[in-house]
Amino acid sequence: MLKHLISVLAFVVVTFGVQGLSHFAINKAHYGKIAFMRADPILPLGISVMVVQGVIMSLALSLYSAHPSLLDGLLVSLTFGAFLGLYIALVEPSKYAVPSITSWTWVEASASLVQFSLYGLILGLVHQSLS
Repeated sequence: MLKHLISVLAFVVVTFGVQGLSHFAINKAHYGKIAFMRADPILPLGISVMVVQGVIMSLALSLYSAHPSLLDGLLVSLTFGAFLGLYIALVEPSKYAVPSITSWTWVEASASLVQFSLYGLILGLVHQSLS
């Protein structure tokens, strides 16, 4: 149970760190041009989703491997990251009037890759250490 709690907490921290840095520092101008963005995001909704996603990935790793490695954690996280990240990077700009599809795709895909790569290494390490 401890490995799942730590894994979920790690996902929330990594997601806030990577996405927060992307939204409020590195790509601030990019997000500032998006007319449909809320000025004040509803944080409880975002945190709830992060907790559920963290639980799903932690449980998926446990089901995938009885003796998980760093590589297993990375594989599970990148698989989920590809599923979610590709949707955000490629489908959302087909539905919303984003200022630049190329810019949107690059920003969202690169942030997702960093987020899920970093989390995958942590996920694998936590599960490897506590299994």
